[in-house]
Amino acid sequence: MAIYSPSLPKSLGRGLLKAEPGSLEFEDIQHFLIHRSPALAARYEFLTFREPAAGRAWLGAMTEKVTTAAAVRSGQLDTRWVTVALSWNGMRGLGLDDHSLASFPEEFRQGMATRAEVLGLTGRNHPEHWKSGLASADLHAIVILFARDVPERERCRVEHEKFLLQCQGVEVLSSLDLEAIPPFDYAHEHFGYRDRLSQPAIEGTGEEPMPGSGPAIKAGEFVLGYPDEEGPSAGGPKPEMLSRNGSYIAYLMMEEHVGAFRDFLRQHGETHDEQELVAAKLIGRWRSGAPLVLTPEKDDPELAGDYQRTNDFDYGKMDPHGYGCPLGAHIRRMNPRDTAANMNRRKMIRRGGTYGAPLPEDAPEDGRERGIAAFVGCASLVRQFEFAMNVWANDPSFHELGNERDPIVGTQDGSFDMTIPKRPIRNKIKRLPAFTTIRGGAYFFLPGIKALRYLASLT
Repeated sequence: MAIYSPSLPKSLGRGLLKAEPGSLEFEDIQHFLIHRSPALAARYEFLTFREPAAGRAWLGAMTEKVTTAAAVRSGQLDTRWVTVALSWNGMRGLGLDDHSLASFPEEFRQGMATRAEVLGLTGRNHPEHWKSGLASADLHAIVILFARDVPERERCRVEHEKFLLQCQGVEVLSSLDLEAIPPFDYAHEHFGYRDRLSQPAIEGTGEEPMPGSGPAIKAGEFVLGYPDEEGPSAGGPKPEMLSRNGSYIAYLMMEEHVGAFRDFLRQHGETHDEQELVAAKLIGRWRSGAPLVLTPEKDDPELAGDYQRTNDFDYGKMDPHGYGCPLGAHIRRMNPRDTAANMNRRKMIRRGGTYGAPLPEDAPEDGRERGIAAFVGCASLVRQFEFAMNVWANDPSFHELGNERDPIVGTQDGSFDMTIPKRPIRNKIKRLPAFTTIRGGAYFFLPGIKALRYLASLT
């Protein structure tokens, strides 16, 4: 999952990005999936519309604060970046007509909570245990604020709080504050792994793919209204304005059980080096970010920080049996690279951040919640996000493993294993515990700017 970056993407750091011929309508696209913002803090607010007119008034005003892709591409550094997205029930709550509502895909109309079984969200991960009203039909909208720092986040929070007082009929169901984990020299999450190492480049943005990431992916795989990997897209929501420059995003709030994770490493490694190797085998990278395929015996932080090398590997030729990176490791399951078919139609854009205070290295579990709250953006929830969760994360027989799930994002109940191939005898860890718990999730539609204005003008 993606965490914030304390610095601008390299291409933005050089100034204005040049648009490619036939490129995207950046002034009509929310920045969220196109470019990262250099934020160290964030706030998500989940809202409900008690009165349609109040919801439309709120949306109309917020649309003028939304950050566009064009604004980020201009090279002018801002202090805050705003995104607005709506649930299917939220658009119904604004007064969108039945014909238009029915034109959205079935999985989006049903919502993530209803699709829990498809996603493998069972047991402790089931929506009946979710918090913050995320499984409720009253969840209508989300405002995603990325801020340069915590003081700017708090300034924006107060500003929005005052504005809501003028919108009687729009209420905050819940909110979540997020902050990057120090040190800020690179993005990482609570388990200590470096993040943001593999992300597809979108054709038309001018971004160059990192070596090992494959070619730039057609924009229609992420943004509605553009050709995808199979040609011109069709069948989007109606009216046509809603099918242009929008995307779907899946939100997941995932608690990380850091104390339990560290206990597990100590149980399976006598020395620090042995524990770090086990940690690397679970993920597929050392905590520095160095991939096991390229450096299977020891960590290489210098390699991890070299973006021309750290992602430049495959599995089929370089590690077919998983002696470096196990077949069931997190990054190998969630991005099988050359060992899976049709990969260009499965790619997704990830955004998000970390919440909760870090657990000090020498401290026992303190009972405080901490984790990742992230978004996956795509043009098809069922083909991209739901496939990844159903097959890659939670299918026990994926890669013919037999009885395994993704050790991090898969639903673990103590009945699944983790195989670490090794000569002459492989190591199989039985009854893998749960290192994470899904605390909530939802599906949202991320409209283009014109579509936001259209929805705000409904009567």
